[in-house]
Amino acid sequence: MHKPVLSPRNDLVFKLLFGDAQDTSILTAFLKSALDLPAEDYQEVMIVDPQLKGNLPDDKQGILDVKVKTPTGKIIDIEIQIVEHPQMRERVVFYLARMVTEQIGRGEDYQSIKRSINILITDYVQIPENRNYHNCYRLHDRKTGSEFTDLLEVNTLELPKLPQEEDGTALWDWLEFLKARKEEEFMRIAEKNPQLKKAVSRLVALSEDEQTRLLAESREKLQRDIVARENAAVEKERLAIARNLLGLGLSVEDIVRATGLLPDAIRTLH
Repeated sequence: MHKPVLSPRNDLVFKLLFGDAQDTSILTAFLKSALDLPAEDYQEVMIVDPQLKGNLPDDKQGILDVKVKTPTGKIIDIEIQIVEHPQMRERVVFYLARMVTEQIGRGEDYQSIKRSINILITDYVQIPENRNYHNCYRLHDRKTGSEFTDLLEVNTLELPKLPQEEDGTALWDWLEFLKARKEEEFMRIAEKNPQLKKAVSRLVALSEDEQTRLLAESREKLQRDIVARENAAVEKERLAIARNLLGLGLSVEDIVRATGLLPDAIRTLH
């Protein structure tokens, strides 16, 4: 009996699928679907060290999911996030800044800087301002729309926004693959094109490997534990606020509206 197919949204599984330095064909096909780059940038992409290095020993570091360098020197960071982080936008900016500064050695000219691109895939809504499942951001003037530079670029791919009806793009197909949960869904997706078939085959092989499965399940448990700790911290803070509001004489009904707590939880604070 086949073991259940692992989720490609699991960050470990995602890295094994798209971060294979020996065979970058799946990665290249995905990049072509998501980015508008010259054909030469896809000819021979190279997986590089995902560690972002600071200039000083105590600088804040970062580790990317998959980090890629194109033949023309462009640097691409691909990340997948299952759990929502309140400071995700700031984190992306920090990573992009590191990707720029690590390109310049002592005495080198600023002209050596190549474009740094972030692809952020989320299993939650990151950009509530619109319904687009793919947004692309660069530095531009808000009034005229003129672009200041293309050296910094952020692409957000939000799985919950993916429409049920396919839109005819390769990107829709790849996001459907990432969003899939059941084996029959993966089998249907595999029939769309050779690279998706290869991605599904690799995913099935990873799912059959006992060590990979144990590591992937450990990662998922860690994510659940992190969410549980964060939720507990938020609940504790809400209870503290409710206790203070009770001390100020506010009614239970007003505190419910202010904190979102259930009335019974607030009454236990009396």
